[in-house]
Amino acid sequence: MTGPHLAFLGLGSMGSGMALRLLDSGFPVTVHNRTADRARPVAAAGAALAASAAEAADAADVLVLSLADDKAVDEVLFGQVTLRPGTLVINTSTVSPGYARGAAAKAAAAGARWVDACVVGNPAQAREGTMRVLASGAPEDVEAAGPVLRALGGTVLPLGPVGRAPAMKLAFNLLLGAQVASLADAVRYGERAGLDRDLLLAAIGGSGFSSKVMSFRAEVMRSGAYEPAAFRTALMHKDLRLVVEDARELGLDLAVTDCAAAYFGQAIAEGNGDADAAVVGAAKE
Repeated sequence: MTGPHLAFLGLGSMGSGMALRLLDSGFPVTVHNRTADRARPVAAAGAALAASAAEAADAADVLVLSLADDKAVDEVLFGQVTLRPGTLVINTSTVSPGYARGAAAKAAAAGARWVDACVVGNPAQAREGTMRVLASGAPEDVEAAGPVLRALGGTVLPLGPVGRAPAMKLAFNLLLGAQVASLADAVRYGERAGLDRDLLLAAIGGSGFSSKVMSFRAEVMRSGAYEPAAFRTALMHKDLRLVVEDARELGLDLAVTDCAAAYFGQAIAEGNGDADAAVVGAAKE
């Protein structure tokens, strides 16, 4: 294997795919995940398995993070890991723009470098290396991260200073969440008006009003196969709340996004946080 030694921290459905892709691309990779069972398939493919995040980081020149939220990134990167001068942190986790800027400053104080690398795609695309990668950070740091970013995505889009990539990713996820919530409303209305649910979903998915997102979620709603999730409801809710909160700090009121977030919050309250976001349109008894 060639290239810098990578530590990959966080092996959910997206993280596992990305770690396997980096192995296939020839990088030496050490992995750690809080739930050890998720790390074993990646270790079986050739990654070194670390007992802790600190152990993984100690062996690496580059830390790649794929974690749930701001809190998880903070806990791992600044609570469990000791950053060394020169270490390059590539954060693929979806966090708020403000958190990214603060984390980059904390990393810089330790002599480390930070690059936002927000990924747009699904677990299959993560495994294939065909995602879009939204990158932001100091130009020289984004350039240093280039070999890793290009292994992960068919397209790498540099966006400028730290925080810009998370803002772009949240703008994308705003559209995703609003479309799925609107689709759920359309189905509820159509059923109440006497339309056949399957026929309605098939018609919407194949119409000019649809999109790749809507046609995919329409099929998930038709099948009722909400697990394994392509995008977990809990993460969808988290991202929409991040958008709403960041917008308020910018003096904006995003009423549609706020309403959409409530749909996913209700699904979580009903015990569906780990199901695909399409569960907001699940058939009701």
